[in-house]
Amino acid sequence: MGTLHLVRHGQASFGTDDYDRLSELGFAQAAALGTAWEAGGAVFTDAFAGSMLRHAQTAITSIDASGLGEEDADPGLSGYDVDDRWNEYDHLGLAATQTDEASELDSAQFQAVLNLAIADWQAGRGDFTETYVEFRDRVMGAFEAAIEVAKERGRRVLVFTSGGPIAMVVSQLVAGSDSAFGRLNDVLVNSSATTIMVGSTGPRVLTFNDHSHLPKSDITFR
Repeated sequence: MGTLHLVRHGQASFGTDDYDRLSELGFAQAAALGTAWEAGGAVFTDAFAGSMLRHAQTAITSIDASGLGEEDADPGLSGYDVDDRWNEYDHLGLAATQTDEASELDSAQFQAVLNLAIADWQAGRGDFTETYVEFRDRVMGAFEAAIEVAKERGRRVLVFTSGGPIAMVVSQLVAGSDSAFGRLNDVLVNSSATTIMVGSTGPRVLTFNDHSHLPKSDITFR
């Protein structure tokens, strides 16, 4: 039996000119995750990440903090492979279909607007660069590829990604469809980890959205 660990990136730079980079708190969240891995004696054999900057920064920061990336680490991680199928959907583009002032909204207002846009996106209403079906299919393709690695006995595979892909995977596993995607997507915490067991009966969710490495003051959703 192997395991697959889906990590949401640390807090990105919401409300700035460049969302796709970690905030100061985002770096601290990623470091806290790595420190928790070190304290718990975590071992990982493989790592993947989406191609977004916030994925790379989370991967590098958490692996460095865990000590797993050090040359003398046994076992250790020499790095990670990039798979852009783990990238997030274009949430800024989706929100912009609802209002021209999306960049001026606070986090709660933005989420409300985004959820309206996601409903249109799922229903096929509107013109989007990537359709919802395309997003779903690429994420599940990335998941199947990661499962092929994780199903080998003793493999512990890390994936650094975003909330949308994690919500899609978990919805498919627990509901057998994407019906829970929206509800799961709304509650994913920055730098949280979701663990999936991969055995003879297929992948099963063991833990979802674990953020026990964070103090209450550092818990963020956006």
